[in-house]
Amino acid sequence: MLELRSVSLQRDDNEIIKNLSAVFRDGHVYAVLGNNGVGKSTLAYIIMGLESYRNYSGSVVFNGQAIDDFTVSERAKLGITLGWQEPCRFDGITVKEYLTLGGKRELSSERIAEVLDIVGLPKDYLFRAVDSTLSGGERKRIELASVILLDPKVVVLDEPDSGIDLMSTSMINRVFDALSDNGTTLIVITHREEIASMAEEAYLMCGGNMIKNGDPEEIIAYYRTACDDCRHVNEPLKKVN
Repeated sequence: MLELRSVSLQRDDNEIIKNLSAVFRDGHVYAVLGNNGVGKSTLAYIIMGLESYRNYSGSVVFNGQAIDDFTVSERAKLGITLGWQEPCRFDGITVKEYLTLGGKRELSSERIAEVLDIVGLPKDYLFRAVDSTLSGGERKRIELASVILLDPKVVVLDEPDSGIDLMSTSMINRVFDALSDNGTTLIVITHREEIASMAEEAYLMCGGNMIKNGDPEEIIAYYRTACDDCRHVNEPLKKVN
């Protein structure tokens, strides 16, 4: 279980994350829904422990252990993974080398082909170069395949549909199913209602804090009508039954 306990982060005079608390139980799919600029990506970076985001107050707790002093590498070794909104670019390696960490992971071609199929790519992509010849959507799909193959305990996906055709929400759903079926706790950062509706539980983020959580459809309905101006930033977290 991953817990955020009264987490706050300030940059200069701007409080980006404000006394934020949340609980993410093992093997469940969560959406963190909110407008652009409310602190969603910052929250993802705090969970992953990026160096420039570790000066937060409060605590990140994983399976009962505070991991605030853990580096990115140490958190990754615990099984925490981040899927970036904009995937990293690599030159000089093939998709197969990327997915197997340069051959360090022993994965059968059949398993890799299975996961490529989940993200909507044919198996001949194994031999494509990970370079500028790939579109942004192709790179995103390959990154999602790499996340599945890592078998993480917790994964934060920052806008997983970014750069992917809007018609590909079924592929995103397959990715969520593949991760949750393997027992992964999935935290999906999104501003899209279609993506949030795929979760089992949703948190609504506004002005650097979680203002509601509960059934995704009820959270989405509230988001549509009440979150344009973030006027609820000082309200305590409310559970939607």
